[in-house]
Amino acid sequence: MTQDASSRTEAQRIELAIGGMTCAACANRVEKKLNKLEGVTASVNYATEKAWISVAEPSTADDPDRQQFLDTLISTVEKTGYTAELPPDVASDDDAAGSPAARDLKILRTRLIIAGILTAPVVLWAMVPATQFDYWTWVSLALSLPVVLWAGWPFHRAAALNARHATATMDTLISLGTLAALGWSLYALLLGHAGDPAMRHEFSLFDEPYWLSGHSMGAANVYFEVATAVTTFLLLGRYFEKRSKASAGAALRSLLNMGAKDVAVLKEGREIRLPIKELSVDDQFVVRPGEKIATDGTVVSGASAVDMSMLTGESVPVEVAQGDPVVGATINTSGRLVVRASRIGADTQLAQMAQLVEQAQSGKAEVQRLADRISGIFVPIVLLITAVTLVLWLILGAPAEAAFTAAVAVLIIACPCALGLATPTALLVGTGRGAQQGILIKGPEVLESSRGLDTVVLDKTGTVTTGAMQVTSLLSARQWGGENEGSRLSRAKTSAGAESSEAIEESERSDSQLLRLAGGLESASEHPVARAITNAARESLGSTQGTLPPPSQFRNHEGRGVSGIVEGHQVLIGRRHLMGAHGVVLPEQVNGLISRAESRGSTAVLVAVDGEFSGVITVADTVKQTSAEAVAQLKALGMEPVLLTGDNQGAAQRVADEVGIQQVIAEALPEDKVQAVKELQAAGRTVAMVGDGVNDAAALAQAELGIAMGTGTDVAIDAADITVIRGDLRSVADAVRLSRKTLRTIRQNLFWAFLYNTAAIPLAAAGLLNPMLAGAAMVLSSLSVVANSLRLRRFG
Repeated sequence: MTQDASSRTEAQRIELAIGGMTCAACANRVEKKLNKLEGVTASVNYATEKAWISVAEPSTADDPDRQQFLDTLISTVEKTGYTAELPPDVASDDDAAGSPAARDLKILRTRLIIAGILTAPVVLWAMVPATQFDYWTWVSLALSLPVVLWAGWPFHRAAALNARHATATMDTLISLGTLAALGWSLYALLLGHAGDPAMRHEFSLFDEPYWLSGHSMGAANVYFEVATAVTTFLLLGRYFEKRSKASAGAALRSLLNMGAKDVAVLKEGREIRLPIKELSVDDQFVVRPGEKIATDGTVVSGASAVDMSMLTGESVPVEVAQGDPVVGATINTSGRLVVRASRIGADTQLAQMAQLVEQAQSGKAEVQRLADRISGIFVPIVLLITAVTLVLWLILGAPAEAAFTAAVAVLIIACPCALGLATPTALLVGTGRGAQQGILIKGPEVLESSRGLDTVVLDKTGTVTTGAMQVTSLLSARQWGGENEGSRLSRAKTSAGAESSEAIEESERSDSQLLRLAGGLESASEHPVARAITNAARESLGSTQGTLPPPSQFRNHEGRGVSGIVEGHQVLIGRRHLMGAHGVVLPEQVNGLISRAESRGSTAVLVAVDGEFSGVITVADTVKQTSAEAVAQLKALGMEPVLLTGDNQGAAQRVADEVGIQQVIAEALPEDKVQAVKELQAAGRTVAMVGDGVNDAAALAQAELGIAMGTGTDVAIDAADITVIRGDLRSVADAVRLSRKTLRTIRQNLFWAFLYNTAAIPLAAAGLLNPMLAGAAMVLSSLSVVANSLRLRRFG
């Protein structure tokens, strides 16, 4: 995150975007070089392609030495063989198209497209003799050179860097294999018989060994198709890996962009609209209904209900009045507020939440591709076998041509074409099938995270519950002594034996009339509780939007309720103090009913008609119908569910009991949610976090696997590893199953890829195989990988 000098001084922390890394070993090299600088502690993350540098001395990060210090850091990284620069400001409106990751992705896409176009005819001519024509080998050379040398440059560059540091990775094998195939083809073309105009490539897999045939081996064979196909397939895999990391800063940009862009500041009694950057601490600003609160502050005048769901995740608005604190980026739903700014810029709660997300992302373990891990053993062995093959053949007295042919056969037969396809093909098919079912998986590292999960942390609002306010009960004054908690709107008539049918009908008419009047009055308000009552009234009456009685003389009593005239009746809806202010006498049981409702996370509003208490309407967030089934499915996958919410303990426990969850963590702020995940991890748990709100973003990033509900905020979706498009919690269980199955498929692909390649290495070293077999083996191994990956299309 690009910061000003002062913020860097406070944090003593600098962030750099690192370019050119191809594996976790690259990140380790950069980290070691930076840590050798005096007073510097660095952490480099391959997955996010960033370096975080902590400075021991505050003065080191201050101007005028700051730029010199930054130049030293960047120079150190560049000397290691990579690029470094300050990343773009995540708070800007820029789409980060100019970021290093975006530039690298664009260049890689260009390389892939050109390589694919040039490779197709080369492979066709080599593998289908009927398509060969005079001088086809020379045309193949012209098409192959840019593919191997230009498009494949990232592999050669990485191999050279590895050689400088006396290490070898899969890039080393790719580079050596493709260059060896190209080099031998040039030899055969220029000094052998492959350049003859009428030469035709016959498809022969086996050669007689030198000691049996005595003839020269391979002088008429070219392997341009091997060099080009390997390069193109591996570029394809690298492209999909790079694309999954291109939006590393999207969560932070989305989070900070949630704030207001301008603000109406009060200057000498007049409102002046200014950009948010010009707002200062202690400035007073106006927030009208429907507007975002510009920054953290304290209410100076006015009263309203503030939608804080982006911060707390809870759908019930918070009533605020003079002296109450408010948070930037939350939404004023009703009355006009005048707020005095207390914190601005990086000090706001929104900015601190962004920092939480960033820290959680940077703290994730570095992800190393499965192929890279295997190559740590495989590549050195292949290089050793290649060298031994060449030396032994020369010692046995074979011509240099025969010795080199056998050595090239070993390199080519081991070159990991299918290995490069193993992850991207399974990932493409798996993610494609997931997308059909509303499951979006971001990258291969996500699949590894799903393997050992034993705990799933579920946010309550919007995840387990609907996240929308609904009327859950209604109690009219006529039944005040008959029921303790009020009658459900869908109440079954189980008490018919104790009441006459006339009494029941009269009771229901009373409920219906009360809801009709309340819905008519609340239809003039945009408050979430008002919308819930209005929707319930329309549903109960079977009416269309225009049939509710319209209110007149409507008045909004800020922070307390509303009043007006509906069908000639004076209707009052709101809290206890609003009733008291209008002289409405409340029954003794009201206080207990309200307390019990609030303990369960519900909101109880009182209704008075023509100055007399008429009833209580309870509004609450309700559990999704599929949540209990989803929890059972997660348990069947070996994961223990934990309910994590910012709501009170009573409301959380009610929801947990309803869906079958034993462990509950309630009243958790965003930082508490991160801490809860960390504590579970410290206890040895492997944690998946499921959420949908901005307040869940940092916890989603902290968990081994973050799963966002697609019905939630963009910030949560960006911070998560998996997004389930539907709001159905059962999709979370499907996402875990799909991730695990895709990971198993990748591992199977790796096994078959190595089986095809390594089984032929001894034969190639013995000179029993024509290097042309390398092309056939790669085709067969690639086909097996693709066929195995396609089985994921049947997931369901």
